[in-house]
Amino acid sequence: MKKNTIIFDLDGTLLNTLEDLQVSFNYALKCFGFSEKSLEEIKNCVGSGIRTAIERALPYKIEEDKIEKIVSYFKMYYKEHMHEKTFPYKGIINLLDKLTKNGYKLAVVSNKYDDAVKFLTKKYFDKYIKTAVGEGYGISKKPSCDGIIKVLKELNSNIEDAIYIGDSDIDIKTAKNAKIPCISVLWGYKDKEFLIKSGAEIFAQTAEDLYKIIENY
Repeated sequence: MKKNTIIFDLDGTLLNTLEDLQVSFNYALKCFGFSEKSLEEIKNCVGSGIRTAIERALPYKIEEDKIEKIVSYFKMYYKEHMHEKTFPYKGIINLLDKLTKNGYKLAVVSNKYDDAVKFLTKKYFDKYIKTAVGEGYGISKKPSCDGIIKVLKELNSNIEDAIYIGDSDIDIKTAKNAKIPCISVLWGYKDKEFLIKSGAEIFAQTAEDLYKIIENY
């Protein structure tokens, strides 16, 4: 049976968010006396939720309450600056347009906190994607498949209908936990060699490649 429900990761898959993440992370880190991080360092920190990213960015382990304060500073700053340098990857708008016209149901499941996921999805993709879920409000972060189960219910789709698309090892594990296929994109935050080691089997080099894979699945 042909798949009809396409669930996307957000950061590194639909949107390049790295520069806005970097600025916001560095603001929060500097407020607490920690050194700034390069884009490459930020790329290696993100993917498993804000708290984990902050922990990875710190040079040493600190108290739980201080981590929570850094996270709160990040959220406060990111809320006001999350779309200054963020942009959809090349070909994504055209991809979503073609998928929508061909009757696919579309959704986002991300490890970014839920309010930011909903805001960014609406800002950049409101014409195509109405269902978006992030971490929080009772939804466990990936690789839990809670988010996938939630959006499938909202879309009135079955698990057999779905494909998950992402750019990381976490996305591969999430799809595996949900028992659905995963397509790994190669324009995101992890390289092909890393993805292969993480169990990736299907790759898309461009948005046009991704469309062809979906259509032929």
